[in-house]
Amino acid sequence: MLPPSGSHARTHPTDSPAARPTADGGGQAGRFALGEHQRTALDAQLRRAVRRARRHGDCVAAVSWRLADGVDPSAVVLGSRRAGEPWMCFEQPDRERTVVATLGAVVALEDRGHLRFERTAARWRDLVARACVEPSGGPTGGGLIACGGFAFAHDGGNTPHWSGFAPASLVVPEVALVRRGEEVWCTVAALAHPDDVAGQLQERVERRLASLRELPLALLDPHPTERHTIAGAMAPEHYEAAVGRAVELMAAGRLEKIVLAREVDVHGPARYDAAAVFGVLREAFGGCFVYAVGRGEATFIGATPELLMRREGLRVSTVALAGSIGRSADPAVDDHLGERLLRSDKEREEHAIVARRIERALRPHAVWVTMPEEPELVRVANIQHLATPIRAQLAAPVAAVELAGLLHPTPAVGGEPSAVALPLIRALEGIDRGWYAGPVGWTDANEDGEFCVALRCALIEGSLARCYAGNGIVADSDPAAELAETEVKLGALLPVLAA
Repeated sequence: MLPPSGSHARTHPTDSPAARPTADGGGQAGRFALGEHQRTALDAQLRRAVRRARRHGDCVAAVSWRLADGVDPSAVVLGSRRAGEPWMCFEQPDRERTVVATLGAVVALEDRGHLRFERTAARWRDLVARACVEPSGGPTGGGLIACGGFAFAHDGGNTPHWSGFAPASLVVPEVALVRRGEEVWCTVAALAHPDDVAGQLQERVERRLASLRELPLALLDPHPTERHTIAGAMAPEHYEAAVGRAVELMAAGRLEKIVLAREVDVHGPARYDAAAVFGVLREAFGGCFVYAVGRGEATFIGATPELLMRREGLRVSTVALAGSIGRSADPAVDDHLGERLLRSDKEREEHAIVARRIERALRPHAVWVTMPEEPELVRVANIQHLATPIRAQLAAPVAAVELAGLLHPTPAVGGEPSAVALPLIRALEGIDRGWYAGPVGWTDANEDGEFCVALRCALIEGSLARCYAGNGIVADSDPAAELAETEVKLGALLPVLAA
């Protein structure tokens, strides 16, 4: 489990020369500057983009290059973000230290409704087809990308606190930093309008690069002098009643499974520092997708073990993740808990529902779909899950964003049958999920990409953090036990956000 922490940030001490403040902001102005080759390439692409914009409308130009090893992309983004601009950090530390981190937006792709995935994918495809991009030769995710996320529901995020997070919201960033292993690549992009001048666009890009700083992430104060208050958006009894009602519907044969979530609000004594919270999460949950998405003054942040999909060419990877139990500091007890999970008929059936649905969704688009016969255990800091990795070979290209739409929502976050479960979720929960349990990630110019399922998360703004966690409910679920399991899942973030 994570140690209890508060919300007051202090600077992380370091002896790194890049982190020592100096008159030029740490002596870093040249670390991210364009070299002569990149400057010439950007000038050429911007000139092409302006000419194309005058014939066909606005056009994106971009160039990419490799930075010196050792750059921490998330530290750059969190240290350089401007008030109110979109930004994102998306990491899986234990998988080759993979990071996609972005600043700003030259284009925003937003939509709502049942066709939001398809329309967003089409707009991205059209933008890429018209873009003027210098080939980079960098890693997957390098080059021109679009990143962001989608709400759980096609019309989700209607309450005021989700106002900056549209039901579909991908942005083409001004600056994107991607790390795979030791390699770090930077991509800069600019949007050319018909009346723009290439030289002025280049000056704007270079000013942005000169403003980048890699600053150490702040630390959370482990001993805050003021206390936090924690209150559910709904009383615990409301959640137990919702579980009970769902079990009744299953007994009547209307449902196989439904996932019901809770919102728990943490009111801090001071503003939350998204950089400090992100730093704790990536340290504690290295095997998870650790993400933070900034929109306006709010940050959607979390650490999830669940991959929705990853597309690399015609290869697709996903994971059925459902069924969970807690952890123990005692290895013997921890192993016993894992064995209980593997042998639980209830948890196995909940898991099988998810795996079957994912296979059915992929099969019409695939040459083959394969998965092991038995689930395995996936252990993260405070919980362990049943997991079945699923792989497929596409028969023809399907864009990563469209694949995300085909798979979302899996029964791991929605229900089965979905046509019955999804309308019931909002009615039974009584909350607006917003981006909770929706896809968060990125796609590139080849329409490859990666999206996780946004679980173990919070929406933080000012001194308020709204935390979300849910459970899969099946026919023999016990309301009190399901309530207790949500407390385990909330344990990923509550110790970070509340002392």
